[in-house]
Amino acid sequence: MSYGLYIGRNHTADGIAYLAGYGDEPSSHWLEIVPAADHAPGAGIRVGVTPQADLPGSLSEIPQVAHTFRHLRVSYSHYLGVPAPLTNGGLNEHGVAVRDIWSSSRDELIALTPADQTGPNYSDLARLVLERARSAREGVDLIAALIAEHGYADYGGNSHLIADADEAWVVIEFSGGKGLWVAERLGPDSIRASRPGYVGVIPAAPNADFLFPPHFIETAVALGWYDPAQGPFDVNAVYGDGKGRWDGVQWIEGEMARRAARPEKIGLADIAWAIATEKLTGDTAGYGQIVPLATPVHPDLRILWHAPVGAVTAPLVPVALGITEVPAEFAQHRYLTDGEAARFQDERHAVSRPDTLSHVPQGVEATRSAVHVYKRLMQLCFQAPAPFLAETFDHWRRTEQHLAAELADVLKSAEILLAAGEQRLARRLLTDHAATRLLHCLDAAEALVSAALVRQRVMGALNLDRVPKRPEQIW
Repeated sequence: MSYGLYIGRNHTADGIAYLAGYGDEPSSHWLEIVPAADHAPGAGIRVGVTPQADLPGSLSEIPQVAHTFRHLRVSYSHYLGVPAPLTNGGLNEHGVAVRDIWSSSRDELIALTPADQTGPNYSDLARLVLERARSAREGVDLIAALIAEHGYADYGGNSHLIADADEAWVVIEFSGGKGLWVAERLGPDSIRASRPGYVGVIPAAPNADFLFPPHFIETAVALGWYDPAQGPFDVNAVYGDGKGRWDGVQWIEGEMARRAARPEKIGLADIAWAIATEKLTGDTAGYGQIVPLATPVHPDLRILWHAPVGAVTAPLVPVALGITEVPAEFAQHRYLTDGEAARFQDERHAVSRPDTLSHVPQGVEATRSAVHVYKRLMQLCFQAPAPFLAETFDHWRRTEQHLAAELADVLKSAEILLAAGEQRLARRLLTDHAATRLLHCLDAAEALVSAALVRQRVMGALNLDRVPKRPEQIW
């Protein structure tokens, strides 16, 4: 159950649209930069789910394209038996940003899902959009074409928010093995939260704002779920969970609309608050992400703000697409990685039992796990929210303001280097900047953990019960 938020450019102080959100998965999360790549003719990629998935299916191979795009993404190691590594999306060199968001199909559709389903799964679709799409609309068309040609291997229904500088699209993929999907366009005046992803009333035929396959409505008629004489086709009511906009969606959309009505409109701090507020964000939020959908003079200058756990107790730090590596502390660690509890940093059994060898490089495992550090801070804040949660939340929001204030100079410096043909130097600058800020915040988080732990021990505030404490959330 992930969370996505799109803010159209007419509502923002800088005239730039934003896509933000987080992923709701319990396993390990890590940030990675994926370079552009060329692929040999006839190359293929593995997609789908296995017989062990919650909704079983079969893996299959689909053709690879000749060239895939550079992108930043967050990956993770487990969800409902879908093969890892998984991704909820990120940002590519063409300025296409993707958020993957759960969207349950109606029970009868889930029951119709073939046991031998094949085709891309939800993570495959997010990754393929990052690798192949030059615009948000191209991402929609890509998903439609992939489902039509190869099918869709699902876990109960899903959606994607795909955005570029000009527009965004909510795309919902339904269970049932019938090739059902729908897409709604969002524009510069839109404010849209997804949790779960939803689409309401659609026209009788596709138009500029709504897209769906030719059999979309007629399938519902044939199944007895919709009678055209009863009125317009409500996608959520017919194919979805039937709940419409959830309470949390209504609350945050209303709050962001109120902020957009101010003379100063919506700024980066407002968007950071929207995905960090304890009313919406807790331990289930695997990470946080904000993408300003700007149009810089060079793709390397595109920015993704990243928090390694839920931003309620972690800072969002700007990371440029031009970086060449991610600090080991923010790469994949064994902490919370699916299957690592039964593996070793030891090759003694690697021949007879190859899965006993850890998938994490020894050098990475020797460093701090950013996820572990920030998770410790989160639990300290949640079990004694007064004063720790408020203090920590305010500290990271002030940190983000400082990071935003210095970012313009960093990007300008990199732009000058790029204009001079010095891409290597520009990328070195961007890499060093991201690493320095990520590690500086991690040092600060460790200091906050140490201080909070000492204080809570003295206060007798450590929660040793089996029932964890957390802020009250709307969803």
